Amino acid sequence: MSRQAPARLQAFLDMLAAERGAARNTLDAYERDIGDYLGFLRGRAPEEARSDDIRAFLAELAARGLKASSAARRLSAVRQFHRFLYAEGLAPGDPAAAIEGPRQGRPLPKVMSVAAVDRLIETARAATARPDQTQASRRRAVRMACLIEMLYATGLRVSELIALPLSAATTRERFLVVRGKGAKDRLVPLNEQAREAARLHLGELREAGLAGSRWLFPAEAEAGHLTRQAFARDLKTLAAAAGLSPSAVSPHVLRHAFASHLLQNGADLRVVQELLGHADIATTQIYTHILDERLKSMVRDLHPLGDED
Repeated sequence: MSRQAPARLQAFLDMLAAERGAARNTLDAYERDIGDYLGFLRGRAPEEARSDDIRAFLAELAARGLKASSAARRLSAVRQFHRFLYAEGLAPGDPAAAIEGPRQGRPLPKVMSVAAVDRLIETARAATARPDQTQASRRRAVRMACLIEMLYATGLRVSELIALPLSAATTRERFLVVRGKGAKDRLVPLNEQAREAARLHLGELREAGLAGSRWLFPAEAEAGHLTRQAFARDLKTLAAAAGLSPSAVSPHVLRHAFASHLLQNGADLRVVQELLGHADIATTQIYTHILDERLKSMVRDLHPLGDED
């Protein structure tokens, strides 16, 4: 199995737990099915797989005498895995898209409430002010507060967030220009809380002599910046400190909270599509249940023949 494969699989499992609320047994089943597929690739990275590889895997399953229902379940897992890698910008394409298989209904994303996000942010801010911590601990706390504020303010993909340039902390604008999937640039909002958190983080970097990096979140990693795995791990620790379930909090969940809370407060679906960087409105339409509830409330509250008290 390639060195990156376990990390890709873990990121996928984290998404299933966070966005879909998958139970432990479900996650174990996905881990077994996709682990089997990654083993079949014989050391190749999953982002290098082609449609022919998936067909060959299905042929091997048939040769093993696997029941049709079990093979269909495994194919479904592989399809979702490759769709995730492509959607997150971790693979250049989706080789499973051309493979015939059972259609899977798309579950609603798991979303944090506004109150839960507020609690997470307040906990992150409070951690920066603890008087008994070392300079290194304070620097990590300030970094986490900045990551949370920036993510909830912008709705960035986690891959876009951790790779923000240092200049994101010095901009005087109330927006960032972000290069997303397909090398397409888009504007994302930047509120005053996020800008202030970035300035404080930049101050910590300068004090530690780390402001010479090109990245806003430098780290001793191969890419030169914080990894997705490290951020996700620290975020779960913060969630526990805030009294929230760590399994219900992830970078994916905060991105979905950004979109859902905008829609709940009257934002247009097309605007949210642009902010999230979705090429197709169909990707954004997983949030239409929020619009449905808002429209029902508007009719009930504003229509002359709406429900009376």
